[in-house]
Amino acid sequence: MSSQQTNQSLFERAQRSIPGGVNSPVRAFRQVGGVPRFIDHAQGPYMVDAEGTRYIDYIGSWGPMIAGHAHPEVIEAVQRAATRSLSFGAPTADEIDMAEAIRDVMPAAEMLRLVSSGTEAAMSALRLARGFTGRDAIVKFEGCYHGHADSLLVKAGSGLLTFGNPSSAGVPADVAAHTLVLEYNNIAQLDELFAARGSQIACVLVEPIAGNMNFVRGSAEWHRRLRELCTQHGTLLVWDEVMTGLRVALGGAQQVYGIRPDLVVLGKVIGGGMPLAAFGGRADVMRQLSPLGAVYQAGTLSGNPVAVAAGMAQLRIVRRPGFYESLGAATRRLMQGLEQAAARHGVPLRTDCEGGMFGVYFASSLPSSYAEVARADLEAFKAFFHAMLARGVYLAPSMFEAGFVSSAHDDEVLEATLRAADAAFAELAAR
Repeated sequence: MSSQQTNQSLFERAQRSIPGGVNSPVRAFRQVGGVPRFIDHAQGPYMVDAEGTRYIDYIGSWGPMIAGHAHPEVIEAVQRAATRSLSFGAPTADEIDMAEAIRDVMPAAEMLRLVSSGTEAAMSALRLARGFTGRDAIVKFEGCYHGHADSLLVKAGSGLLTFGNPSSAGVPADVAAHTLVLEYNNIAQLDELFAARGSQIACVLVEPIAGNMNFVRGSAEWHRRLRELCTQHGTLLVWDEVMTGLRVALGGAQQVYGIRPDLVVLGKVIGGGMPLAAFGGRADVMRQLSPLGAVYQAGTLSGNPVAVAAGMAQLRIVRRPGFYESLGAATRRLMQGLEQAAARHGVPLRTDCEGGMFGVYFASSLPSSYAEVARADLEAFKAFFHAMLARGVYLAPSMFEAGFVSSAHDDEVLEATLRAADAAFAELAAR
């Protein structure tokens, strides 16, 4: 790291060779304004930027760092795997271990295929659902983000909501026409759509707890009705657990709700910070994949041995007794502390959380849909984001993103965060 480098100089340099200066849009700080922080290294609950400033990190690489950054066991596993070669392009025993480990905690994944990214996993699950059912139409929900495949960039969440653009240029209209978009948590819309077009719908793809329009829970009643309708009409229920899988509980949202989807999409935590994702589900559906079936899917780096090693090391950590109990308690403590601090200064704030995933909303009630999230106070969020950043706390630079706590966020870290929040809320109240 050169002492001449600053976040500003790096951002200016990056914009000359990288579109927008970033390799994923939300990193650009466009919603909140200001200069992105260019991270040099991270350890435990902390990240350090190019200028040497340390931050308490509540992004955790958008979820994967559930055991904290650079966990010694994960790093050791990566180093050991790298000495055996970085890639083989051939099967390994470790891939079987990974599939079996995930199946052990998520029984819905009777069979599993490893890929390299959440986008790839969701795209592949979508193709598989269409191939299995022989139908073209798919259903998704406004504000849910499932990666940047063409069919899924229709009223999506994540960076698209950050930029106020619910769709993407470059997506053909005839492709988008097969994607039906409903309001999250709206049971009446489900009933109406399935009554009219149930026999045409290949799958319903949903984040069971949305993390890309901030943290928004699907209601238990809505999820039960969705499961009933999919079963009744021969439609595959696909849960996108890229964020929630092994994050809200060991068994993901499936454990939280007690509902079994037909297919599940996984990523983030299963890779331990390396590029690794997966999709899995009912064996009869998964057997339609090539080389057994007619649905083609392939990837040179699928099941990459270094990524699998990182993921397996982290899986061993999270399966230890008490891991999720402690993680959930820390997250709840943080949320309760934020609400109490906001109330002391008269700032309207609501929070919600599950496991190590949370949402913070500058609103008087918890949102249940994208429209309700969008009505939260964006200006208050932007002011709070910068007030916290100035005090060494790194939150997601968008009102439409969930936050993440790791097992490395101990009492000292949580107390430091809440002290910063108290000062930040006082600053907001004085505006």
